[in-house]
Amino acid sequence: MGNLRDRITLWIYNYAKDHGLDALCVGVSGGIDSAVVSTLCAETGLDTHVLSMPIRQKQEQHDLSVDHCLALLEKYPNVHWETHDLTAAFESFETMFPNASGLSMANTRSRLRMVTLYAVAQNVNGIVVGTGNKVEDFGVGFYTKYGDGGVDISPIADLTKTEVWQLGAELDVDQRIIDAAPTDGLWDDGRNDEDQLGGLSYADLERAMYLDEMLEKTANAAEPFTAVDANETRLLETYREIRKPNLHKMMPIPVFKK
Repeated sequence: MGNLRDRITLWIYNYAKDHGLDALCVGVSGGIDSAVVSTLCAETGLDTHVLSMPIRQKQEQHDLSVDHCLALLEKYPNVHWETHDLTAAFESFETMFPNASGLSMANTRSRLRMVTLYAVAQNVNGIVVGTGNKVEDFGVGFYTKYGDGGVDISPIADLTKTEVWQLGAELDVDQRIIDAAPTDGLWDDGRNDEDQLGGLSYADLERAMYLDEMLEKTANAAEPFTAVDANETRLLETYREIRKPNLHKMMPIPVFKK
């Protein structure tokens, strides 16, 4: 993992320098993905702006975000921390759209954070650094379009969640963050990722993603991949059910050609 850590850090640094950028901006949620990405950004030595953006946040989630930012401040002189409570802005949307669905309002939270990140990034000649992992970004599409999916670069989008946890341990991320149940923090009822993903754990999703990729890759081969038992068949079916309605997020915007 040490080599991977260094490679990602250098990749972020080179991208910023190649594009004449001065700063990196990351939203810190209290989860493992944002903790890892913000630490990798800090390790570049570039000005790194970490933002806590609570919206009626569960106290334990916000506390983890704050504690992580404080730890970064103590360790890295190039880190700058800002807290922007977006609750009032979000509640104004609730007032405007009293009949909006819960999902619509959950996605609104994510999009308000994206707007905030870009407001800061453009003010410091920086970019917004994404925190999505491979399973979320390219497996089940578990992110908000133009919310947490609205970023400039994605340094961990080719890493599984398992790899992110391993990298977090190497980077000395707070063990409470590593151990916490993954959650997007967008719902007042505190539901976690597994609740929203058909009861599948990230280990399940990673296995299903591998199966799906292997089946597609070997479909026309002389000896197609068939190592799927009844349990894995059901797992794969659930994965595909979750993935299908989110495929539009992973594809280019359709354009009419004259």
